[in-house]
Amino acid sequence: MEIKKKAYIETYGCQMNISDSEIVASILETQNYESTTDIKAADLILLNTCSIRDNAEQRVRNRLNELHALKRKHPGLVIGLLGCMAERLKDKLLEEERHIDLIVGPDGYRQLPQLLEQVESGQKAINVLLSADETYADINPVRTSGSGVTAFISIMRGCENFCAYCVVPYTRGKERSRNPQTIVKEARELFEQGFREVTLLGQNVNSYHWEENGIPIEFPALLEDVASIDPLLRVRFATSHPKDISDDLLEVIATNKNICKSIHLPIQSGSTRVLQMMKRSYTREWYMDRIAAIRRIIPGCAVTTDIIAGFCSETEEDHQDTISAMREVGYDYAYMFKYSERPNTAAAKKYPDDVEEEVKSRRLDEIISLQQELSLKSNKSEIGKEFEVLAEGVSKRSDQQLFGRTSQNKVVVFPRDSYNPGDYVTVKIISCTAATLRGELAE
Repeated sequence: MEIKKKAYIETYGCQMNISDSEIVASILETQNYESTTDIKAADLILLNTCSIRDNAEQRVRNRLNELHALKRKHPGLVIGLLGCMAERLKDKLLEEERHIDLIVGPDGYRQLPQLLEQVESGQKAINVLLSADETYADINPVRTSGSGVTAFISIMRGCENFCAYCVVPYTRGKERSRNPQTIVKEARELFEQGFREVTLLGQNVNSYHWEENGIPIEFPALLEDVASIDPLLRVRFATSHPKDISDDLLEVIATNKNICKSIHLPIQSGSTRVLQMMKRSYTREWYMDRIAAIRRIIPGCAVTTDIIAGFCSETEEDHQDTISAMREVGYDYAYMFKYSERPNTAAAKKYPDDVEEEVKSRRLDEIISLQQELSLKSNKSEIGKEFEVLAEGVSKRSDQQLFGRTSQNKVVVFPRDSYNPGDYVTVKIISCTAATLRGELAE
């Protein structure tokens, strides 16, 4: 029996990259590799990278320095870089990181077997060609993350929004959607394997579009098809773009109990002037109208967001517009960052990065402080209420407690009793922090 080689895949960045890493693991399985969590035992180390912010790239650079030392001890070790950073910095990386053997962009994973053969023959291997139609729809991902309860399903790839600050359209290419039948099939198989929650992923899920015999299938219909697999299968999605989140989608969420009542709707800035510079294709007023629609159609729906502090030319008034927008919406959670100029984006070409670093940091601190206040307020409002929680795993602090999430995507820690991961548990909330709810089993 042939001994399997071991592949260690380290994933940086977004949920989409986690999904891609699982696709890569599946492809490697066909080449006599098995996944390992022990980096020192690996024959192949792959870093699946993100280029959306400079600090994400710097983390990868630091990791590569560590791996260089590991490779000196194990000369046969193969080191590869995957994903957006590979796409963006291909030539520079080969020149500066000479211990890298393999560079593969987001659309080149099918070529991994041939590229690895090339490396074994003593050559460097690279494939960063972008595709107009690759979706990996026929590949069944190896679920390497999580506890076997939740899983990601990529429904589309690429992006064509071209926000001024963003590299994704350049590193992930043209927007294209998967055949809905393959998506529903994958979700059904996951449910049959014991998974109880799937998250449908796309750079902008609202842009999902497929035509079958001239009949269009849009995202609301796809979402409903996945939800109809079984009432015990929870369905989430990420991410929606404010410019085209529709009432039709909100109605589908409202009328299907197993579609989670949580929407991630990135605002980025509360200033219409800054939004226009960002090429976000909506105004503050449009965004607030969509928030009002969510509150009206889906009462109790959680709303989370992304916020960028210190975008080009942002004034104190623009910053205060963001602060006031946060208060107006009352976000349950937010991902918050300082603006990081990315080479070759529209912003890098057209606008000077002219907000001083100290000002960016101060504004980000104010945004984070306010969001802590809003998150705590939101969680306090849940005390005394009962929720159906999907148990995802055992608490790190005690094996007598489980953790899970509500439909609103809030983490709850509660007594284990006779329950196990994958069970639905009715929990009464008794206390909270800004990040976590604590509950007891409902009577």
